[in-house]
Amino acid sequence: MGRWVPGARGRLQRAAFDLFAERGFEQTTVAEIAARAELTERTFFRHFADKREVLFAGQEELTARIVVALAEAPAELSALDAAVVAVGASAEIFGDRPDGPRARQAVINAHPELRERELIKMEGLVAALSTGLEGRGVPGAAAALAASSAVAVFRMAFERWLRSDDGRDLGTCIREALGELRAVTAG
Repeated sequence: MGRWVPGARGRLQRAAFDLFAERGFEQTTVAEIAARAELTERTFFRHFADKREVLFAGQEELTARIVVALAEAPAELSALDAAVVAVGASAEIFGDRPDGPRARQAVINAHPELRERELIKMEGLVAALSTGLEGRGVPGAAAALAASSAVAVFRMAFERWLRSDDGRDLGTCIREALGELRAVTAG
């Protein structure tokens, strides 16, 4: 095993997902993930704090992309529309095919402690959006409500996209979920 191998993070992620699918999350060890990726455990820990973090890698990139998209959203948009535009920017990260995200979500759904961790990560998105909306002049309570609503729209759309086999992309699912939120609140 070499000291430095390009693409180590991606190789570790692929190895982890393969092993999670083959053996299960709880039965898979960091040593096995590193060995499958032909890397050392030390290399694994340079990229991830623990095997759970393999599932949540990219959260910083996702949050950063959403914050930038919110800052770039047209000033005339309502708080909710600006926040939904921001979460919609995440669609590029996930790509066109939900296969990888489906595998990830299956592991998370099977373990309550991972679902809890995912909820904590989603609350981080709410906080980032809320702060960004306040920076746009939206009062605190309204910013928090718009941010929470936008993340709820994102989560609903993401779940729908994972279950979908009709070729709709995540962006389309986000627009549909926003339309449903508007219909519910219009009544």
